Amino acid sequence: MHHSYIWLGSIQAGAAMFFVVLVSGFSGFVGAFADGEAIGGDLPLLMLVIGAIVLGLVLIIGLVALFQWLSYKHLYYVIGPEEFNLYSGIFNKKRVHVPYQRIQSVDQRASLLQRLFGVCTVSIDTAGGSNNKAVQVPYVQKSQAEQLRIELFARKQYATAVQEGMAPQEAAVAVAAASGVVLPQAGAAGQAAAAGAGAAGQAPHNVLDAPAEIWTDVRGVFGGSAVDTGKVTYEYGLSNKELLFTGLSNNTAFVLVILGILGGAAQFASQMAPVLTGMVDPLVGQFMLLSGQLFGGNLVAAGVALVLVVAAVMWLLSIVGSAISFGGFRACRRDNRIEVERGLLQHQFQGVSVDRVQSVIVKQSFIRRLLGYCELSLGKIDAAAEGSDEQQKSLSQGLVVHPFVKMSRVPEILAGLVPEFAGVPVESTPVAPVALRRALIRRGIIQGTGLWLAVVIAIGQVCSNAFIVPDADGLTILFYINTGAFIGYALCLVLFVMDLVGAVLWFRGSGFAYNEHFMQVSNGGFARETVSFPRKKIQFGYTKTNPFQRRARTATVSARTAAGIGGTTIRLIDVCEEDARSWLDWLKPRGNVVE
Repeated sequence: MHHSYIWLGSIQAGAAMFFVVLVSGFSGFVGAFADGEAIGGDLPLLMLVIGAIVLGLVLIIGLVALFQWLSYKHLYYVIGPEEFNLYSGIFNKKRVHVPYQRIQSVDQRASLLQRLFGVCTVSIDTAGGSNNKAVQVPYVQKSQAEQLRIELFARKQYATAVQEGMAPQEAAVAVAAASGVVLPQAGAAGQAAAAGAGAAGQAPHNVLDAPAEIWTDVRGVFGGSAVDTGKVTYEYGLSNKELLFTGLSNNTAFVLVILGILGGAAQFASQMAPVLTGMVDPLVGQFMLLSGQLFGGNLVAAGVALVLVVAAVMWLLSIVGSAISFGGFRACRRDNRIEVERGLLQHQFQGVSVDRVQSVIVKQSFIRRLLGYCELSLGKIDAAAEGSDEQQKSLSQGLVVHPFVKMSRVPEILAGLVPEFAGVPVESTPVAPVALRRALIRRGIIQGTGLWLAVVIAIGQVCSNAFIVPDADGLTILFYINTGAFIGYALCLVLFVMDLVGAVLWFRGSGFAYNEHFMQVSNGGFARETVSFPRKKIQFGYTKTNPFQRRARTATVSARTAAGIGGTTIRLIDVCEEDARSWLDWLKPRGNVVE
């Protein structure tokens, strides 16, 4: 590993401890001054305490640095003829074996501090089950990480070719021609084949690409020279409009706006309560004075303006953060792998072998559907980082290869990025006609947000009217409760109508299709998701019915792939019973195949 593992890791640990001490000390000083205490004669004791704290910090940082140094001495990797080995541990020794043919993806992540010094963390994912752990190789020099990535993929390609029956020297020459990596088995023929391997460039597409390319060219203090990682056959980025809409349509922005509105409304309600009951404290009095100056005494207008301003600021910050996180976005097809990198400050790089891609996913949120855009991603076998809780943090499956792309461009991107998925069926079999009635009942009543929210509001209104004493203050409270309840009923009616419209849209936009090599499942609604996957990637499939479905002669179709952490089940509800039976026949080994 790079020697920054010692001192950079120590600095990060020391900075965290210093921040904790600074915050706790500052709060102590604020509390003392609030109680009216003065430093005065306690200054020598205070200086002694500060000196002891500083000495303790230095001692702790020194111990951390010593531990980092000992760990550094026992942390290294070996690229063997058949597998990658990672050694670690001071007292408890650990050796991780990664056979080359099991490698699924090789990713890189670098924080802002790591980017400044030109190091990164390399994550090697292997094809595994629900407990699959990615092998983390920390603090690798940037040029060394690039060389490691191309070396691992080249050896994986070689091991796979030999396993399929190709002669070792012939496989090594083919790898050299494709990636430029000369393995020991290649000989002189491999040197000549590697001379023809090269890389292609791509012009910037948006305003953040230029600073991202400068970041890439700088490479950090210890980044080293750039390494040619293979020939690029297809590459693209984000346009200015796509980058802007990516920020505008991200879910984080929407959640922040909702939280801001709810928080502002709660704060406004808590300030209005004492006004209604005649108990106006000084804080509310100042707020009313300010609202009188700005809004002519309209306290409601002042509260609404405050909520809107807070929500707008939070939304803008989220948009900027999302745009920065996608700054320098690049997706390309390099040899037999797909690579995606992004991040203006914190850099992320993901590279996956095309044979490990399980599915192509086209997601359309409501806004994206209105604009004719979608999010395009590839389903792959995900892994949690070893020794962390990343498995719980990143349950979203798939590698996003374009966050906001026009639907008409999707075939072009897939043809350049994953031509292996050519031939996906286009003629879709819709769900059963009776599925519309069942969807209206399921989404409008059983799962209906508007209906059950109205029930909760009604229960709260009845209990309030039953237990609140109808005196002067009680009548005022009941007036606002009943007014709020009627507003809630109006909202519930809107939600109920939206549930019904969503059920109709689901019925019109859902279906499945299959041909000799591929299957495709679409689930509609206000949002729409279409998943396409090869027949050979289906681990198993089944149909399931409940008593109501058997009465309606429908079934739920489910296909299981290895995508995600522990696998993913793609299902479609209320398929016609006959269509489900035909699909099961298609799924059987050496069964009926639809041409």
